[in-house]
Amino acid sequence: MSKYWSNLVKNIVPYVPGEQPQDKQYIKINTNENPYPPSPKAIEAMKAAIGENIRLYPDPECKRLRDAIAHCFNLSREHVFVGNGSDEVLAFAFMAFFNPGLPILFADITYSFYPVYSSLFNIEYKLIELDDNFDLPVDRLLSGNGGIIIANPNAPTGKYIGLDCIEKILISSNNSVVVVDEAYIDFGGESAAGLVNKYTNLLIIRTMSKSHSLAGLRVGYALGHEDLIQGLDRIKNSINSYTLDRVALAGAEEALRDAEYFDTTRRKIIATRDRVTEKLRDMGFKVIDSQTNFVFTSHDKISGGELFKQLKDMGILVRYFNKPRIDNYLRVSIGTDYEMDCFLDAVGKIIESKV
Repeated sequence: MSKYWSNLVKNIVPYVPGEQPQDKQYIKINTNENPYPPSPKAIEAMKAAIGENIRLYPDPECKRLRDAIAHCFNLSREHVFVGNGSDEVLAFAFMAFFNPGLPILFADITYSFYPVYSSLFNIEYKLIELDDNFDLPVDRLLSGNGGIIIANPNAPTGKYIGLDCIEKILISSNNSVVVVDEAYIDFGGESAAGLVNKYTNLLIIRTMSKSHSLAGLRVGYALGHEDLIQGLDRIKNSINSYTLDRVALAGAEEALRDAEYFDTTRRKIIATRDRVTEKLRDMGFKVIDSQTNFVFTSHDKISGGELFKQLKDMGILVRYFNKPRIDNYLRVSIGTDYEMDCFLDAVGKIIESKV
């Protein structure tokens, strides 16, 4: 710890991303990346963007990309904000809509960046405990609050709540902003985007890292009422007006326009997820019903920590959370069929050795 660190830096507990060891070649199914490459049209657009114009700043308003996003959801550009990954958009939302002294609400088992940002921006929070089946008790969100964050589908559990529940929450919290984090919505469930014109307190945050295979490009966006988008703009333009570069803007725009490729790869992942779920259950695993590009699973013959270690020794990386209530589970990203067959073969051998 350095004597030059501020009190904030000394006390913060940062988010820990999934490990990416370089010691050998792994089957990497621990960070929810898309196993398939981006749209070929997106790659060509990015190559074309690398030219002499790189010396010029990109469009700070990202108009073309915002128009492409708006078109996908039958909205106008004024309903769309874009940023450098959905985590940045989420950080801007904390600064724009939540106030110290007014606790926000989110689940006790959910995306672990929420408590990190709460601490970073001095926002009090109250955890809403998921039930024994990892379902969100919606009624406990229908009370006074300084804001609400819901990952839908949730991570790391993969569970989804319907739009009827989202609407109940929006109505009961009409004096605060409800953030719906839809990082995984393209793999199951229905987006709340159709509610944007109905509720002025709804902010949807999405990413192009998962379903569009652009994790390395860092593109996230938000959908919401014009007033909310303007709030995000005020924060962005107080930090960095140029959040997306020319290459990212070009690639993301073309990826959105290539709807056929997007749907093809998305459906492949869903089909593989369902197959893997069935195979794991046949081997005695408990698998939470998932609407994402990962599965959350446990086995009563071996602890989650031990299974994680043995898989890593076999060259397979999955995600393990050493936290209360979920320390016996693994989150397994859906890879290619070959990668998942390797995973299934490995866990099968491990379980057989325990019988």
